[in-house]
Amino acid sequence: MGARWGINRTMAQIHALLFISEKPLHAEEICEVLGVARSNVSTSLRELQNWQVVKITHVMGDRRDHFETIKDVFEMFRTIAVERKKRELDPTIGALKECIAEADPGSKEDVYARQRLKDLEAFFEMTNGWFDKVSKMPSGRLRKAMKLGDKVFSLLGLTGD
Repeated sequence: MGARWGINRTMAQIHALLFISEKPLHAEEICEVLGVARSNVSTSLRELQNWQVVKITHVMGDRRDHFETIKDVFEMFRTIAVERKKRELDPTIGALKECIAEADPGSKEDVYARQRLKDLEAFFEMTNGWFDKVSKMPSGRLRKAMKLGDKVFSLLGLTGD
């Protein structure tokens, strides 16, 4: 799944291992289970921490850092979505705003291009607004909203066919 989303293989494997593990794991355990070099594990763990899906925890009687990931699926995907928004959507909106500002209002071609960019910007801003609302919902409410969404789609005659 991670490779299809543009995440490197080792990072995805480590995240998957931590997700299915009942207990936090230390880096050497991760290396052993996955057969991956320690340096690769360290780099991937740091990046997963940057994405805020893995955190360091301590185990009584063991001085090593142990790692665990978010176990609630809704919370995990929300965290990933928030990070992707920061890295992808927000810079896109910024770039659109710059392009719109640079377009020459006196040029016929730029007037048309500017309108296309404004339409795109409006779409991204609307998406951004929805995302902000959804990303702040507690997991239980999000689950309910998604179930309610099925009823809304049904009322609109959108059965998914």
